[in-house]
Amino acid sequence: MTAVRILGIVAGIGLFLMAVRAYERRRISRLNLIVVTLLGTALVVLSLRPSVYDPVFNWFDIVPGAERRVIFVLVIGVLLLFFLVLRLQSGSDTNDRGLRLLVEALGSERFDWDRAAAFPEGRRIVVILPAYNEQESVGDVVRAIPRELEGRQVIPVVVSDGSDDATARRARDAGALVTELPIRRGGGLALRVGYEIALQLDAEIVVTMDADGQHLPSELPVMLRPIVDGSADYVNGSRILGEFERESLLRHLGVHLFARIVTVLTGRRITDPSSGYRAARAELLQRFVLEEDQFWTSEILIEALRHRARVVEVPVTIVARAGGESKKPASLRYGWSFSKVIVQTWLR
Repeated sequence: MTAVRILGIVAGIGLFLMAVRAYERRRISRLNLIVVTLLGTALVVLSLRPSVYDPVFNWFDIVPGAERRVIFVLVIGVLLLFFLVLRLQSGSDTNDRGLRLLVEALGSERFDWDRAAAFPEGRRIVVILPAYNEQESVGDVVRAIPRELEGRQVIPVVVSDGSDDATARRARDAGALVTELPIRRGGGLALRVGYEIALQLDAEIVVTMDADGQHLPSELPVMLRPIVDGSADYVNGSRILGEFERESLLRHLGVHLFARIVTVLTGRRITDPSSGYRAARAELLQRFVLEEDQFWTSEILIEALRHRARVVEVPVTIVARAGGESKKPASLRYGWSFSKVIVQTWLR
């Protein structure tokens, strides 16, 4: 038996075993299991008894010799598997989008609308704080947010991203309006829920900041000033222009690398695309197309530049988190995922 036939047998058995394992984990349907099983069986039969397929080979004019028939079937099998993977991916994307929309709808429904109705009418600034298990710091951050700035009422909104601690309760006790997402999906989805709520609250300006204490509420006037005086539509807080407590050399280098990538792709000099301290006119946010559940900071910035918004960077201070643990993945994984989001958003 030749090496090609042995490879065909191994490939057929391997496909079957992988399909069974995926089916047991409920990653594929029974129909997909049957299809893959048939493909694997056909490949094994071909490797053992090629003569069974003589009618098919003759129809395609595939003559015997040099393992042409086995190679032909391997190619056909790869093409069939390719289309099967596309089918699976399409179904996965559809399910993921449905889940995303469901979580966003539940987040809006669970918001403190009754408490929000008690706030006085008038011009409003909404500060959104996505939070996952930030019970140690969220209360202090909310209390430090001034309740009035630039003649506008400031309303803190905490979006608890599937937290399983006291984050939501401590945020409410500190005076924030809160919504709780049923499962954790990432800061990007939490932010989209916050944006939708801010628009329904008739916000004039929407600010985003971290709930872990790394962003200083005392610097809100700096973030708001370019929008209030009419010189900007979108403000990005930059640690490079201001001050920061460096977490690690690798992450520090990453900030500069991401800044360079965004600058080259957009033609606008950006110094800190990974900063979560942002401010934007509410009317601008209505035009954004946001899809990322994680690593969202670059997506929002590039969307602002895509819509030719007047983007201004201002110096801010980023300090070490006040408590709890960082939710960011390992540096290399974070860097790869962040870079991928930058490119994907730019290619839309």
